[in-house]
Amino acid sequence: MISKPVRGSNTLGALQYLYGPGKTNEHTDPHIVASWDGFAPDPGREPAATLEQLRDALDLHVVRYQAKRKFEKHVYHRPVRAAPTDQILTDEEWGDIARRVVAAAGIAPDGDEDGCRWVAVRHADDHIHILATMIRADLIQADIWGDQYRVEDELTKIERQYGLTDLSDTRTREYRNAIPKRAKGAELRKAQRLGREDTDRDRLRTAVRQALAGAADEEEFTARLAAKGVLLGVRRAPSGDVTGYKFALTDDETEPVWFSGSKLASDLTQPKIRARFTAGIDQPTHPTPDSSTRTATGRHRASTTVELAYPAFDDEHDAARAEAVIRGGLEVLDTLAATSPTLSRKEINQAARALEYTRIAHTRAADANLRAMRSAAREILYAGPSTGRGEDGTAAATILSSLVLLAIVIAKWHAAQGHRHQAEAAHAAAGHLRAAYSRHAAKPIAHLTLEGRLLPKAAQDRQAEAIRRALPADQAARLLAEDNWAALAATLAQAEAAGHDPTALLTHAAGRRELATADSPAAVLTWRIRRDAGLPAPAPAATQDELRTRAALSRTTTCPTTDPAVGTTDQPPTPLAPPVSGLYRPKR
Repeated sequence: MISKPVRGSNTLGALQYLYGPGKTNEHTDPHIVASWDGFAPDPGREPAATLEQLRDALDLHVVRYQAKRKFEKHVYHRPVRAAPTDQILTDEEWGDIARRVVAAAGIAPDGDEDGCRWVAVRHADDHIHILATMIRADLIQADIWGDQYRVEDELTKIERQYGLTDLSDTRTREYRNAIPKRAKGAELRKAQRLGREDTDRDRLRTAVRQALAGAADEEEFTARLAAKGVLLGVRRAPSGDVTGYKFALTDDETEPVWFSGSKLASDLTQPKIRARFTAGIDQPTHPTPDSSTRTATGRHRASTTVELAYPAFDDEHDAARAEAVIRGGLEVLDTLAATSPTLSRKEINQAARALEYTRIAHTRAADANLRAMRSAAREILYAGPSTGRGEDGTAAATILSSLVLLAIVIAKWHAAQGHRHQAEAAHAAAGHLRAAYSRHAAKPIAHLTLEGRLLPKAAQDRQAEAIRRALPADQAARLLAEDNWAALAATLAQAEAAGHDPTALLTHAAGRRELATADSPAAVLTWRIRRDAGLPAPAPAATQDELRTRAALSRTTTCPTTDPAVGTTDQPPTPLAPPVSGLYRPKR
C-alpha cells in the first residue's frame, strides 16, 4: 500500500473533491467507511446530510482554537491506496485500516478520547481518503512529527495481515534516497494535456544525466547542458560560493519550470556533481572523434570494461563496489542512448531510467570501479554517433549483450539482499536492453547462422570439439544445442582462417564470466570472440556461392596444434584494450 499526506486549509473544498465526480469522473459511490466516533454525517449514504454539516463537525475544535490564535493548514489529507493486483477489500476492512493509520499517524491514538476528528471516505475499489482536522478535543495541535515513518511501519503490518503486495523494501531510508524523485499529479496531467510521454521532471532528469555522463569537468558539463537546451541556474552564498544548481528545459510552448538538482535525483545536487568531478576519470580526454576512438572501437572497449565489472557483485556484502558499477553503468547507458541511432535509442534510454531504481544510497562508491565505468562512458561519447550499420551495428550488439548480462548480475545481487523492487527494476532494464540488442543483432546473427550451416561437416565438427575442450561438459552441451550455435561456428571458422586458435579464443571469452546467465551463451560468445579477434562485421548480403567459397577456405586452413591431454601453450588473443583494465580483479 502507498500513502502520503498533504496539508490544506479548506475542509469544505477537500470534502467537495472527495464526494464529487473527480477530475475524470473516476469517483463512484463516495461514502464514509470509518470516522472518529462512528456517527459522522455521511452525505453519500444519508439523504439529509450535507457536506456543510460534515465540514462543521470536523472543524468544531478548529473553530474554537482559532478564536484565540491563528492556525493555518489545519486539514490533514492522507490517501491510502492498495496495489492494482491486490484483492478488493470490503468497507469493514478499509475501516479497520483507516483506524490503524490515524492511530499510527498521531491523529487519533488508540485509547485517546481527545484525539482529532477524522473521516475515511471511499469512492473507488482500491483506495480510501482519510480527512482529519489537526486540533484535538483538548484544543492542542496534534503532534504528528514523524508520521510518515510510523504509518509506513503500520502499512507493512497491514499488508502482511491482509495478504496484500508487500512494499516494505521500498520504505527504507536507503531506497527513498536512491531512487529518482517522482513526478507529481499536476506534472503528469500537464504531460498528458500536451501529448508527451514523459513529464518535464523526467525529461529534464534524463537530459541532465546525459549531459553529465562521461563529462570530465564542470565546464564540459555546462557546455553539454547548453547543447541539450537545458538552462542552468546557480545559487550562490553571500560570499559568492556556489551552493546549488537548478535546471529547466527551454520550451517554446510553456514558461521554463525550474527544478533543483535534489528534486530530480539525490545524486544531481551541486555537491554530488562536484564530488563526481573530483573523483575523476582515467581515460584521457578526446577533443573530437578520431581514428583511435571511432564508434565501433569505443563500443568494443566499453564492452570489455563492462564485462570486467561483473566480479564486483561476487561479494554480497561489498555494497561500495556494487554501487560503483551501477552508477557507472548508468553513465554508460546514458552515453550509449545519446549516441545510438533511432533504431535502439528509446529502449536504451528506458533501460537507463529503469537502472536508476537499482542504486544503493548512503554507500560510498569504490573510486577505482567508478572511474573505470565512467571512462567506458567517455569512450562511447567521444567515439561519436553510431549509424547502427556494418561495424557499428556489430559493436552495438556486442556492448548491448554485455549490458544485458550486467543488468542480470545487478538483479541477482539485489535479490540476494532481499531488495525485491530494485531486482525488478534491474530485470526491467535487462528487458529493454534485450529489445535494443535484438534490433542490432538480428541481421548479422541470421547471416552468420546461414554461413555456419553451410560449413562442411568436418569444419563444424572441428569447432564443436573446440567448444568441448574449452567449456565444462554441461555448458558445452547446452551451447551445441542452441539455434545460435551455427553463428558461433561460423565466427570460429573465420577466426581460425585469420590465424587464431578457436580453443584459446573460447577459453578467453568464456572466462569473462556470467555465461551461464545469458539467454544465448552462443550469441554472447559470438560477439566476444568477434571483438577479441578483431573480425570484420558480417557482410550484409552474400550469395550462396560466396558463402560456400568461405566455407571451402576454412576447410583448407591449418589450425594451431593443440594436445588436449597436455593443454595449449598458445596465449589467449589480445583483446582491444579497455579504458582501465587493471582496476577490476576478478576472482580466480
